[in-house]
Amino acid sequence: MTGIATIAPGREAMPQQRMDALRRANRVRLARAELKRNVASGQIRAADVILTPPWEASSMPVDELLTSQRRWGTERARRFLALMQIPENKQIGTMTERQRNAVARLLEEGRGGGR
Repeated sequence: MTGIATIAPGREAMPQQRMDALRRANRVRLARAELKRNVASGQIRAADVILTPPWEASSMPVDELLTSQRRWGTERARRFLALMQIPENKQIGTMTERQRNAVARLLEEGRGGGR
C-alpha cells in the first residue's frame, strides 16, 4: 500500500492568507500597545475605553485594560472584576451596556478594587 501525497487545489493561496492574518494580528497588537500606553499615562481613561471601546479594544480582555492603569496589578483587577461578577477574560466588546456602565461608574468613583 503506497500513498502519494498531493497538494489540494487552492493551497498556493495559503501563504498569502497567513501573511494577511499576521499583518492584521500585528496591527491589533501595535494598536493595543498604544492604547495601553495612553491609559497608563492618563491620556485616556479606562472608563472611557469601557464605555466606547475603539476597534482595537473590542476583542481585548477587560483585565488587560484594567492592569494597564497605573497602580493596577492582576490581583486588584481580579478583585474588582469579582466584585462586578465579570470574568477576567471577558472581552470588552462582549460586555453588556449594564456591565459597561457599572464598571465605568466604579472606575470613575475611584472604587477600583483597591484597599
